[in-house]
Amino acid sequence: MDDRPDHRAQIRDFLATRRAKLTPEQVGLPAGSRRRVPGLRREEVAVLAGVSTEWYTRLEKGHIGGVSEEVLGAVARALRLDQDERTYLFDLAHAARRAPARRRDVQVPPPVQWLLDSMTMSAAFVRNGRQDIVTCNALARALLAPVFDSPATTRHGRANIARYVFLDPGSRQFFADWDEAAVVSAALLRAEAGRDPHDRALRDVVGELSTLSTEFRGQWAVHDVRIRHDGSKRLWHPQVGDLELTYRSLDLPVSGRTAYGLTVYTAEPGSTSEERLKLLASLAATQPTHPTSRA
Repeated sequence: MDDRPDHRAQIRDFLATRRAKLTPEQVGLPAGSRRRVPGLRREEVAVLAGVSTEWYTRLEKGHIGGVSEEVLGAVARALRLDQDERTYLFDLAHAARRAPARRRDVQVPPPVQWLLDSMTMSAAFVRNGRQDIVTCNALARALLAPVFDSPATTRHGRANIARYVFLDPGSRQFFADWDEAAVVSAALLRAEAGRDPHDRALRDVVGELSTLSTEFRGQWAVHDVRIRHDGSKRLWHPQVGDLELTYRSLDLPVSGRTAYGLTVYTAEPGSTSEERLKLLASLAATQPTHPTSRA
C-alpha cells in the first residue's frame, strides 16, 4: 500500500494525538512560557528522537513508508508509546510499504470447538478483529445472550460486540462500566485498522458506527489503541443479576493468514458471582441449543 491520503491521515492523527498527551516536564524539557498548543511541539519530539524537525514534520504528515525500524523505534520512545501503540505504529509503517496479505475468516478447527465446549464453568468465545463472535461455548452464549439477541447485531448475521456497545441502548445496563467498554471496543477496532487496512468488512463496521453513534465518533477521534486486554468486568445479566468476572484474551492463530482472539470469562472461586455463573450454566444446559455464527 502506498502512502495514500487516508492512510497518511491515520498516521498524522495518531502521532499528533500522542504528542498532545505529553508535557515538556514529563520528558525532561523546559516548559517555556508561550505554548499555543497542548503537549509537545514537533521540534521537541524531533530532539528527543534524534532527528531533524523537518524530517519529523514530514513523518507526522504521514510519509512513513521509507522510514527505518530503528528511527520508528526512536520516535516511539520519544513519544513514550506503550507496547500496543508501538505495535500499531509499526503496523501502519508496514502497510505503507506494501499491501499486507488480506486476512480471511476461516472455519474454526474442530479441536478449538472441543476446547471451548470442555470449559463448562468458564464462558469462552472466539472473536475476529472486527469483534464478531465467531464461535463460543454454551456458557458464553448464555452470558452474552443480550449481544447475540440484539437487533443491532442480528441483522448482520453475526453477533458483534462493538455494534452492541455503541448501537444498542441496552448495552449501558448490561455493561456496568459502559464507558470503559466503549473505550476498549473503539481501541480494539483502531488496532485492527492498523493491522488490516484493506478489510472492507472492518471499514463497514467503522463506517456504520461513525454514522450512527456520536460516542463512537468521539472515541475513534482519540486514536487510542488496544491489542492485548484482560482484567475485570462487571455485567448485569437479565437472568442472574450482577456479575463481577475476570477475563483474559489470547491470540488464537488458526491459519497462516488468520488470527482470532480467544476470550475467557470466569469468576473468583467461592464468590457470589461464581454461584450466579453456575446458575447461568445450569439454565443454559436446560435450554435449547442456540446456533452460533461460525466462519
